[in-house]
This record gives sequence, structure tokens and C-alpha cells, in this order.
Amino acid sequence: MAANTRPASRSSKAPPPPKPSKTERRQQKRKQEVDELQVLQKRVDEFDPKSTEAKTFADLPLSQPTAAGLQASHFTSLTDIQARAIPLALHNHDVLGAAKTGSGKTLAFLVPVLDKLYRAQWTEFDGLGALIISPTRELAVQIFEVLRKIGRKHAFSAGLVIGGKSLKEEAERLSRMNILVCTPGRMLQHLDQTAGFDADNLQILVLDEADRIMDMGFQTAVDALVEHLPKTRQTLMFSATQSKKVSDLARLSLKDPEYVSVHESASHATPSNLQQNYIVTPLHEKLDTLYGFIKANLKSKIIVFLSSGKQVRFVYESFRHLQPGIPLLHLHGRQKQIARLEITNRFTAAKHSCLFATDVVARGIDFPAVDWVIQVDCPEDTDTYIHRVGRTARYQSNGRAVLFLDPSEEEGMVKKLEQKKIPIHKVHVKDKKKRSIKNSLQNMCFQNPDLKYLGQKAFISYARAIHLQKDKDVFKLNELDLDAFSASLGLPGTPQIRFHKGEDVKKIKNAPRQGMSSGSESEMDMDGVKKPRRKKDEVRTKYDKMFERTNQDVLSSHYNKLVLDGDGKGAGSDDDDAEFLSVKRRLNDDELDEESKKAPVNAVKVIEGLGGKEPFVVDSKRREKVLQSKKKLLKFKGNPTKMVYDDEGNAHPVYELANEDDFKQEGPAEELRKRFVEGESAKVKEADVDDKQLLRERRREKKAKRKAREAMERAGIDPDKADDPALPQLDAEEDVDRGAALDFLRSLPTDGADRRGEEESGREEEEEEEEPPRKKAKKWFQDDDEDEQNTSERKSKKKRGKVFELEQEPETLEDLEALATGLLDG
Repeated sequence: MAANTRPASRSSKAPPPPKPSKTERRQQKRKQEVDELQVLQKRVDEFDPKSTEAKTFADLPLSQPTAAGLQASHFTSLTDIQARAIPLALHNHDVLGAAKTGSGKTLAFLVPVLDKLYRAQWTEFDGLGALIISPTRELAVQIFEVLRKIGRKHAFSAGLVIGGKSLKEEAERLSRMNILVCTPGRMLQHLDQTAGFDADNLQILVLDEADRIMDMGFQTAVDALVEHLPKTRQTLMFSATQSKKVSDLARLSLKDPEYVSVHESASHATPSNLQQNYIVTPLHEKLDTLYGFIKANLKSKIIVFLSSGKQVRFVYESFRHLQPGIPLLHLHGRQKQIARLEITNRFTAAKHSCLFATDVVARGIDFPAVDWVIQVDCPEDTDTYIHRVGRTARYQSNGRAVLFLDPSEEEGMVKKLEQKKIPIHKVHVKDKKKRSIKNSLQNMCFQNPDLKYLGQKAFISYARAIHLQKDKDVFKLNELDLDAFSASLGLPGTPQIRFHKGEDVKKIKNAPRQGMSSGSESEMDMDGVKKPRRKKDEVRTKYDKMFERTNQDVLSSHYNKLVLDGDGKGAGSDDDDAEFLSVKRRLNDDELDEESKKAPVNAVKVIEGLGGKEPFVVDSKRREKVLQSKKKLLKFKGNPTKMVYDDEGNAHPVYELANEDDFKQEGPAEELRKRFVEGESAKVKEADVDDKQLLRERRREKKAKRKAREAMERAGIDPDKADDPALPQLDAEEDVDRGAALDFLRSLPTDGADRRGEEESGREEEEEEEEPPRKKAKKWFQDDDEDEQNTSERKSKKKRGKVFELEQEPETLEDLEALATGLLDG
């Protein structure tokens, strides 16, 4: 009984519940996501941005992936602009945000972008959902990097479209992107040219640094870009200096936008932890002051702002040669995209460095731990000043900024900064910190023409920029000492500048070059002398232009003397003999009639006796040029036969086909053929005789040299040292007597064939024309059969013994003795 008992608990236990299928699990997950979205939407609706005050991201009604991405990126606290703008954007309001530089505006629009697409359950099949536009490539790259950090928990696809890469490669990926960070021009290019790409489903449009995007530089591109976007969308605009123009808001189709600004509650528009100063220094001392400042702050991170890319290049190259003792970098809009990104990364990672840059990095770029911002050139307005100094003192860190002002700029610029509530104080440079680099720049420009060229371009670009500035209360070109400024750049003289009055800077940059070349009533030559503007009806040949050229090269003064010298004489005058260049053909004075000699230089000349049917008329410089050409004079004379000239300058007629009637008049074709063959045969025989005679002379010279060498060897003299005066020389009379005796022996009859005359010359000719044996081509490998064959050939050669090859038949007793001695020794 006991053996058959079993535990009662096993029989009473309930069976496990069945596992849900894949379809059921998928439905449960979808229901859970819908419930979470409903809860999230309810939190957003209940959150009142005006009454509720949020201090951290956790206080905001954000989705779980967004909150997790912010936490992983170590973003916890909210800045003022974030606390006020994000709740409004989450409620689908259009927002105009204005805040100080470094206040966190990037997160203020990236967080609403991610949450809006998340609540809409956006997928890659829905197309483009968010478009973020930036004015510069560097700022677009920075926005994209922040988007990747905080959006790492989302499943959206994001892309960067800024140019500098292949348009085709970008177009292949655009159709799969949900979020795009771009620059206006490149994005418009894709919307116009990329097939299958559209923005019809766009949910939200963001404009970072909106005031810069809405100005004249991007107005056309933005207007064309907005036409591709749907009207029902949300728009966010952020900048440190926001625009409230009704026209701009209407262009972007904003609907009751909410204006968020943190400037009004603050005492000034720049961060309180930013120390701002300005220095009054004349224009020609700015580079000296800058170099002294850099030498005094070698353990700092500095950004130096200049007004143009040409100035950036010149200052960078000059200071690089001076080697101040700190790593130098330069950045401007003309550089390739790869170089710009590399320089940006290098300066970001550097601990101590100096970056020379234009306003391309003045907006939005977040360089960490920048100690100094130096503005060598005065900014065009207060907004540009605010953006420039905003590269330092970011996120509660301290920073310092220095503005260089010319005495003519001080009053106007300081007054405008005070109107914007920007605290700035005047400071002076210590005398012991001043350094002069004028002489060093002059030496470098003298030794390096490329640096001198950059200096000239930098001077011109700065002068034009000052001339085209609209604010004439600050920028006064007439009060600047341009000559001293040119000398401070190391230039030997002040470059000339042509100004275009009443035109905008950007219009001039984009204007065609054809209209800019003749914009003034008078033109300048290379020496700075004004030339009268020529009439439209006046025709100038290339020779006229050649004669007008001056100061072009070292031969320019001699061009006029090819035809007419300075005294008005002809090219055939006696004074031309001493000139550097001489004409190929000169006409004698006898060939010119008396009237043409007495005529003035520019009068029409008539020359008789040149062989033509009519007199030769010289009424232009081109006709005077004809007198120096044999070919053109023959054409003028009416020579019916084409001529070619040999090396000696003699003319020969070219064979031409005659007409059939003329050919028949010359006689029967067979007689003409025989006559032609006989004439050509006679020419060939004459040439053959000359060639044989030349060949005999060469043989005699070779034979004489060989005999001289043999004689020297018999006398015990090394032929290679025959010119040494210390060695004994052969008696010339003895050598002549020996040669006469040998000639007498050769004249005697012999039993063999006669070696004199043509047979001897023929044999020697065959010996000279005999080619040397060809070398076998080398191989990288060799078969076994070839190896055995080569071995057998070497053995057979050994069995044959020695073979003597005579270069020539022995002719003297000494030759026979030498041959016999060689055979006995062998």
C-alpha cells in the first residue's frame, strides 16, 4: 500500500496558463503604447506654461525616450529660455525666442521637435517631419551633434544637409529621413532637383539664428524654400537678437506667435559674467597691438574676428611666419567643407590656441572654454557685436572680450553699445607690452611675393568693406590713414581701389564681372594714369592694344620700336641697330618715295617699287607689319606659286597640281614622265656621289686614328694618356715614312682577289654595318627542358676550344706577328 502512494499536491496543482501568441503580444504592445501616448498627451494638456514654473527637465511633460536621452547626456536643469519656450512649443504654438548667447537655445527647439514626432508616432515611411535651418555649416554640424546625443533613445532617422559633399549621395538618403538639419541654399537645391523628395507632410519648421536667415543674404533662398512647405505646420524661430517685423512673420506664415525674450528682465543683452573692454588704437597699429596681446596671453584660448576672409588669410600667414609661440588656426567661408570641420574640431579640442576667423563662426558655435574674444575690426552693428562676444562666457563660465577701435570709430560705436545696455569700459595698453612687427612684415612681403599679394587683397577688401558700410556715423573712410595702414601690412605702396557708390555689399559680390570692368568714366593704366574712355564706334586691333601696353614686362618699351621709334623714324633707320630687338627685314630709304618720308608719323604712306601691280599703301600699323614679312610681301607682289623657305632662307616653289589644259600644252605625258625620271635620277646620282665621298672621308679618319693608336701601343704609350706631355711622343717624319712604305707594299699585285677599289670599300662597309649580336631576353623563370638545353650547349662550346675572331685582316708585319703570338699562347 505504501509503495503505491503518491503525493497529493501534484495531482491537485492547476495547469500553467497558455502563452500568448505573437499577434496577441503585438496587440498588447500597441495598446500599451497608445495608453502611454494618451497619458503623455493628457499631461501636456494639463501643463499650464504660464502658471506652472519648471526648473528641471523632469518637471516637463516629456516622453520617456526624450527624458532618457537628456539624462544620458547630463542635461538636468532648465535655463530661462528653455523653461519658457519648451512648454509653449509642446502646446503647438509658434514661438519667437530671443535669449542671450550661450543660454541653451538649441535644446529649446530640439526637445519639442523630438516630442512632437513621438506623439505623432512618426515612422520612416511618413517622410520628412521636422526641418531645422541654420545659417552656417558649422552651426548646423553642432546642432546635429546635440540632436544625436539627446535623441539616442528614439527610433527616428536624422540627416545633415550642408553641402560640400556629393549631391547624389545626399539625395539617396533624403527619402528615409525624418529630421533634417540643413543650410538654406543646399536644402533648396534638393527640393528643386532631387526626384521623389518633398516636404508635404512637414510637421515643424525651426530657424536657428533667425535674424541672420531672414536678412538680405538668405531672403531669396528662404522665400523659395517656404513655397515647398505646407501652410499647416508649427514654426519655431530662435536667435540672440530676434526680429519682430510683420513682413518676416507673414512670409513664414506664422499664426499668432508667442514672443519669448529673456533680455527684457535683464539689465543688459550680454551675460553678466562677461568682462567687456575696448582699446582705442589707430588703424595702422592694430596688428602691432594684436601681436603684443597674443604674446602676452600664450596660455589662453583666443578667437580673433576680422571683417573679411582675405584679411584672415593674410594675418594668419604673417603671424605663422612670426611664430608667436601659440598654435594658430584660421577659418573663413572660402575654405573647403572638410577643412572647416577639421579646424573646428581642432580648436574645440585645443587647450591653448588662437583662431583667426570671420563672422562665419560668430553665431551659435559653442567652443568650450574660450578665454578671449578679440575684435580687431569693428562690427557692422551691435547685433554682430553681441554674437561675436557670445563665443565666450557660455553656461555660467567667465569670459573676456576686447574691441579694437580706430579714433574715428570710438564715439559712434560706444554710443550705440550704450543704447543696447551693453557695459563696456575703455582700457589702455601698457607701453612695455607693445611690439612693432612692421619691419618684419616688410621683409616677409619682399621675400615672399605670395604674402605681398595677400596683403594687397587684404588692404583692398578692408577699404571696400568700410566704404560700403551703411552706418556712416561709425565708419568714416576719409578719416582713415590708408597709406600708413598699407605700410603697416608691409606693402611697398598703397594699392588703388575702385569704389562703386550707392550699391549694397552683397549685390556687388553677386554682380557679373562684365559690368564692373567699365563702371567709371575713365580707366587707370598700370602706372595710375587716367586714360580717356574710348568711343563705342572706335575699332582697335590687337596691334593697337599691344602698342598701348605699358609697364607689362621688360620688353614693353621695345614693342613700339619694332615699327616706329621714339623720334618718328621708320623701322629701317640707323638708330635701330643698337636696340635690344631688331626687325627681320628692313627697307632701304631708296624704296620709300620722298613724300612718304616727309609725311608725319600717323599719315598715310605710299611705297612704290615693291613689285606689286599697285603701290603699297601703309595706312595702319597692321600694314606696317606687312613690310617685315617676306611671306606677306610675296603675296602682295602677286607671286602665283606657293613658296617654302629652307633653313638658309631661300624660297622654293611647292609642287602644285596644274589644270588639264595647261598640262596638255606641256607635251605628251610619257615624255614628261621620262623627263621627270631622268631629272630625279641625276639628282639621286649626285647625292650618291656626295654620300660616297663623305663615307670615304669618315673611313680614312677612322683608319688614321686606329693606326695612330697602334703606333702608340708599339711605342709603349697608353693611348688614353697620349696627351700627357711627360710621355715620349712619336716622330712625325718616321710615321709618315712608314706610311709611304706600306702604301707601296699595298700597290704590289697579290695572288688573292684584288682588295683595292670598290671591293675594299664594299667589304669595309659591310664590316661597319655588321650589327652586334643581340642579348637574350631575361626571364623571371625557366623550364627544366631549357635548363638542360643550356647546359648541353655550354659543354659543346667547351669541347670546341677557343675561336679567334679577327676584326680586320692583318695588313702589316706587326699585325701578323701579333696574330701568331696569340695563336701560340692559345
